[in-house]
Amino acid sequence: MAPGCAAPRRLHGSLPMTEPQIAQYASYTVPVEAGREYTWCACGRSATQPFCDGRHAGSGIAPKTFTPLRSGLAYLCGCKHSRRAPFCDGTHDTL
Repeated sequence: MAPGCAAPRRLHGSLPMTEPQIAQYASYTVPVEAGREYTWCACGRSATQPFCDGRHAGSGIAPKTFTPLRSGLAYLCGCKHSRRAPFCDGTHDTL
């Protein structure tokens, strides 16, 4: 190895993600209750989309907790790239 070069690092396990996985290219339309706390999946790995099931562990991406002010239908981001997360802003149309 050349002087001044660091030895290559061996990586084990899953690497932190820098970008979330796209769960779907559309919003999830879900009923929500005012005052109830929800945890939206931000990494795209959850099997219970659009909500978190803990599969983000080790991904470097944390879920987002929110409490709706009104009961009714919510349009939650499915592509995981919305600038208004957890709500859909149409970003999926540009991916």
